[in-house]
Amino acid sequence: MPHVNPLVRFGRDSASLPAFDAIGAEHVVEGIRIAVDDHAQAMEACRAMPGDPALLARKEAADLALNQSWGIVGHLLSVTSSPALRAAHAEAQAIIDAHLAAIGQDKALHAAMAQIPTDALSPENRRALTLALQQFELSGVALEGEAAARFSTNWMALSRLSTAFSNAVLDATQAWTLHVTDAEMLRGIPEASRAGMAAAAEQAGLTGWLVTLHAPSYLAVMSHAEDRDLRRQLYAAFGTRASDQGPNAGQFDNSATMREILRLRADQALALGFEDPVAQSLATKMAPDATTVESFLLRLAQLARPKAEADLGDLRAFAAEQLGIETLAPWDIPFVTERLRQARHALDSAEIRDHLPLAKVLGALFAVVGELFDVEVREGAGTALWHADARSFEIHRRGAAAGADPIAALFADMFARDGKRGGAWMNTCRAYQDGGAIWPIAYLVTNFAPPAPGTAATITHDEMVTLFHEMGHVLHHLLSPVDVPSVAGVAGVEWDAVELPSQFLENFAWEPAVLKAASAHVETGAPLSDALIERMLGARHFQLAPLLLRQVEFALFDLRLHRAAGGPNAPDPQAILEAVREEVALVRPPEWHRFAHAFSHIFAGGYAAGYYSYLWAELLSSDAYAAFEGPAADRRALGARFRQEVLSPGGSRPAMENFVAFRGREPSEAALLEAWGIAA
Repeated sequence: MPHVNPLVRFGRDSASLPAFDAIGAEHVVEGIRIAVDDHAQAMEACRAMPGDPALLARKEAADLALNQSWGIVGHLLSVTSSPALRAAHAEAQAIIDAHLAAIGQDKALHAAMAQIPTDALSPENRRALTLALQQFELSGVALEGEAAARFSTNWMALSRLSTAFSNAVLDATQAWTLHVTDAEMLRGIPEASRAGMAAAAEQAGLTGWLVTLHAPSYLAVMSHAEDRDLRRQLYAAFGTRASDQGPNAGQFDNSATMREILRLRADQALALGFEDPVAQSLATKMAPDATTVESFLLRLAQLARPKAEADLGDLRAFAAEQLGIETLAPWDIPFVTERLRQARHALDSAEIRDHLPLAKVLGALFAVVGELFDVEVREGAGTALWHADARSFEIHRRGAAAGADPIAALFADMFARDGKRGGAWMNTCRAYQDGGAIWPIAYLVTNFAPPAPGTAATITHDEMVTLFHEMGHVLHHLLSPVDVPSVAGVAGVEWDAVELPSQFLENFAWEPAVLKAASAHVETGAPLSDALIERMLGARHFQLAPLLLRQVEFALFDLRLHRAAGGPNAPDPQAILEAVREEVALVRPPEWHRFAHAFSHIFAGGYAAGYYSYLWAELLSSDAYAAFEGPAADRRALGARFRQEVLSPGGSRPAMENFVAFRGREPSEAALLEAWGIAA
């Protein structure tokens, strides 16, 4: 009798979804052992099918089952981290990584797949086969003997180090708190944020307020606190997380982890015949080479710099003349920016937040999704999830009868808490299968401030934009009826194009009608006024140019760091970062600042040697949204075409083909520059 995997109870209805509330750390290793054993048996069967087109479907199904089991473990670690779960994850990671390393170098399996005649396959399967064979090559299938063994060992070590880096950032974030008993220290911070700090103190058994490095608390202090020393304390604690500097210096230090990650990435790239990790990374992306990427980034920096210098000059003048800050320090910039926004555009982000209850924002978001893509988003049917804050939603065809099966589902977890990593992200829970009989499911995770007891949750407009962004990723997964999992939805999409749907949907969070629909003041119920919305739109490009330079700084640092990793000497991340700042940055952090030590996107995420992808994809997304602007645009027809040509194909076609099919041409730079408020 086959073993039942305790991690996965997938089936054709909501009752067979993963039993998140019943999955404990004690189930992780057993579940992964069963999943790996099942996958190994399936691969044995695949080896016996050389050249058989049915091999591809068999491998796809087996890969999907393994990925879904491991995906649940990774998801739970990111939203419910605990010592027991970390230990179980580490043990299971060693098991699955060893298995996947062996599969990646399985010459017999590779040969069996390489013999499949492509003319016997559908276009989706041809694309899947092409990407699968490429992945074998990038997994070292052509290596022999000691070189192959070293490659596998390095690959497993990199997986382990990535998790260690992420854990250190989470630990460092949670380790620092500031207990405040004097309300004067919190002067200027909005009441909603202070209430969250008071609730955090109460939960910790303290009086007063507890300031933390979780995003809602940190951003509230940096943007609003009049106490300059308080801002400096948080800036120092946040900017030195997981490093050799700051209040917890050395306690969670990622320095050695970073060096080892870079060394191993260089070894892997060189073993495969690439010049450096950047060349290896670009082998699966849209951008043709590092020179093209660097030229793209430097052009953006050149275009942004005059406006950024003017914006920074405005901040310095305002800080000196109106706030008595003669020398603008990095920890002053968010605060001064907020005050200048209020003075110049009569905009108070706290006032806007009071108009944006999360429930109303979700309703407006779901209305936009419904209008564009002919679907309805409904509250889910009480699925037991991993935390009381998590909610389920179902995606239905517009007009579907009550009680009808959904076409997709969404699990959302929106509030910051201990044990949950920071940031916002989407991930896949279940893939589209069997022609939709098994419907896809996505996770949508953010870190908004939880509501104070007895109050409704509200979010900032920036957080509203983030919510729309992540929903774009979600829709890419949920509205892709491709029955080949490795190229459905976000799977198989070039990483420098995967942000297209998410950045595209952000734009709708700025539309006046959407802002009206998303708003209801917490006390009066009144929506945002026309005058306030007009001021918001007038300030849309306010101080954007310095932010663009920051994005270029991060992307150039990532690119040059990984190019240097291919050289004879180990790269020094701090030295490379300082050199990049010398070239493009307007504001230089203090010498002790350690941004790279918590740069999880490139050390613990999917953006290594690819952080430029955000800006590269925005070239596509800005131009895609431009089609929807103007009174003559038929938004329903355009939405249907965007769904058909961009969302539905997912990774089953190259991203540029998807874009051209939607827009009728290749992308233009003009819309990107307009989005950033910069003229060419």
